[in-house]
Amino acid sequence: MTEVKQRILITGATGFIGKALITDLMLRDYHVVATVRNENSSVPECRQVFATGDINEKTDWKETLDGIDVVIHLAARVHVMNDSATDPLSEFRKVNVAGTLNLAEQAANAGVKRFIFLSTIKVNGERTQKGSKFRETDPPAPNDPYAISKWEAEQGLLAVAEKTGMEVVIIRPPLVYGPGVKANFRSLVKWVKIGVPLPLGAVHNKRSFVALDNLVNFIILCIEHPRAANEVFLISDGEDVSTTELLQKIARALGKRSFLLPVPVGLMTFIAGLMGKNDVANRLFGSLQVDCSKARELLGWKPVVSMDDGLKGITQRCKKDKT
Repeated sequence: MTEVKQRILITGATGFIGKALITDLMLRDYHVVATVRNENSSVPECRQVFATGDINEKTDWKETLDGIDVVIHLAARVHVMNDSATDPLSEFRKVNVAGTLNLAEQAANAGVKRFIFLSTIKVNGERTQKGSKFRETDPPAPNDPYAISKWEAEQGLLAVAEKTGMEVVIIRPPLVYGPGVKANFRSLVKWVKIGVPLPLGAVHNKRSFVALDNLVNFIILCIEHPRAANEVFLISDGEDVSTTELLQKIARALGKRSFLLPVPVGLMTFIAGLMGKNDVANRLFGSLQVDCSKARELLGWKPVVSMDDGLKGITQRCKKDKT
């Protein structure tokens, strides 16, 4: 007898994570329905695509949710450096809180069994002391508008679950890397590729990351695993590295030498402060470690790729680029 796969709705289908997730789910013969902001958006091949426009408290999801078993909500107003909004928290709340809870309530009313929400490790905080790790049981400490909005969405979703019986799964990943990654991680790869000397040869922090393949694999596990219901999970590759070690790994994946100058971290932190780049300094020099033992012990999950293998996908694409 042929197994009947669940019908999955994915929001944020055009994003870095959404595209990879759709591709993997289709290979596993799930019935995948994707949502995009406008009808001209490009997404991987799936069963249906709906253009929903902007996501907020007024978005009508009725047609999109017809027959859906599981919603995977990836769409969000994402964290950006130097946000130009007059009231950033209000703007984040419109999408990440009101938009999310509107979708969840409509999903519950439509008979959706499970709602998987991609949150952020920033709900736990911005940094850990070296040697300590964030855990699901830690008191939340979001300290920017993006993280606050994600925390408020989490609390609202758990309330919807309690009220309606729809199961909720919350995932808080650290920085996700893989083919197609952009922003600062992509810049690091390019700098190493072209051989720019970097003053990052004496950084002894520890940071957790999660490869795109590992995150996608974990999300798919959460679609059907009965013990994932109404739980919060922190996940990572389980291989914490310093900024120096990360750059060395990137160089090896590129087949390049790394040019890392051992400039004292205190000096670089001072200069970053003078330039108003404290956030950048925190990401480069601060520690942020994640304990993913709950995912391993409760769900039996383990990473499907190592960090070295995860970096190969980025560097292989980068080798083909002109820059």
